[in-house]
Amino acid sequence: MRDVPTAPGRGGGRVRVRVFAAVAALVTVAAGLAVRAGADGAVAKYTGSALYTVLLCALVVFCAPRARPLAAAATALALSWAVEFAQLTDVPARLSAHSTAARLVLGSTFNAPDLFWYAVGAAAAWSLHAGVRSRTVRG
Repeated sequence: MRDVPTAPGRGGGRVRVRVFAAVAALVTVAAGLAVRAGADGAVAKYTGSALYTVLLCALVVFCAPRARPLAAAATALALSWAVEFAQLTDVPARLSAHSTAARLVLGSTFNAPDLFWYAVGAAAAWSLHAGVRSRTVRG
């Protein structure tokens, strides 16, 4: 797959990609808040886990707008898994006890099913990114 075309001498394509990624990140956060408001239990928890990885993917694309969809999704998945495995130590729990931001970003307790739901989120983000990118490249 080719890179998203850009205007000669300008980063126009990268700017569009960054704007799209920023909007995707905001929509993802809104979706997560809506799920939290409208659902509870396992549905909210695991939807939130998937959306966490979708958000990370949007942030990866925002920071690296030329990243290919698979690379962006794999990076987001690796980051999600790294955070989850870090929860096997006491560091995230200690940081989360003192900071709401740390609790939202790092969590506090390892939960093996989250690993699967992060992969679901990465697959969804890859699919969306690849679809948007192919439409952009075609026309």
